[in-house]
Amino acid sequence: MEQKEMIDLLRQVASGTMDVEQAALKLKEEPFEDLGFAKIDHHRAMRQGVAEVIYGEGKTPEQIFRIAEAMKEKGQKAVLITRMNKESAIYVGERLELQYDEVSRIGFIGEAPIKDGDGKIVVATGGTSDIPVAEEAARTAETLGNEVIRLYDVGVAGVHRLLGHLDELMEARVIIAVAGMEGALASVIGGLVDCPVIAVPTSVGYGASFGGVSALLSMLNSCASGVSVVNIDNGFGAGFLASRINHIERRTKE
Repeated sequence: MEQKEMIDLLRQVASGTMDVEQAALKLKEEPFEDLGFAKIDHHRAMRQGVAEVIYGEGKTPEQIFRIAEAMKEKGQKAVLITRMNKESAIYVGERLELQYDEVSRIGFIGEAPIKDGDGKIVVATGGTSDIPVAEEAARTAETLGNEVIRLYDVGVAGVHRLLGHLDELMEARVIIAVAGMEGALASVIGGLVDCPVIAVPTSVGYGASFGGVSALLSMLNSCASGVSVVNIDNGFGAGFLASRINHIERRTKE
């Protein structure tokens, strides 16, 4: 149940078109559903404004399908699936109308969202090898109702490539900086703009990068103010947080 649906339910009670017992039963049925191997949090959207997201890695194709099917049956209009492999995408796609992107490993079922964010989210990468993580962030933000601008392969090894996009950077409401190696991109961007910068270290790099730990530590030690950091390769977390920031003004008005 989404927040708007809960408000409609309460208005029906207030107007007398639904009695208290019916409303109480509906709310009682909603909190979670036990499938045996998973307990689906149907109240997530009501509490947090965004429905539960399916983390596909480690789940079988059938498990992903059953969870998604249960969500749709409960009235969830859109289902987002992260870290979904191609085998699972084929299985689920044969049973539900699935949109799947192999680069980001993002699956999406349901209605295309309205872009109702306050501004634009820019997703920038240090290199081409960072694009899978960046696309996870970008597509997550898009499925949560945001306009996303992509600036790929603009790392500090050729910083003029980044400076050629100053207009897009300055106009952004939030910027997601995705980089491996030494992870310097986030600090450079953070020193240029007045909006929040979400840094995503990636596991891209040679041996001494330690699978992204080097970039993570660099980003955590950034001297640029306004830079926050999510976990290594966590494009989803960055996209979700960027969406939250980009919807603050709208939620305040409501």
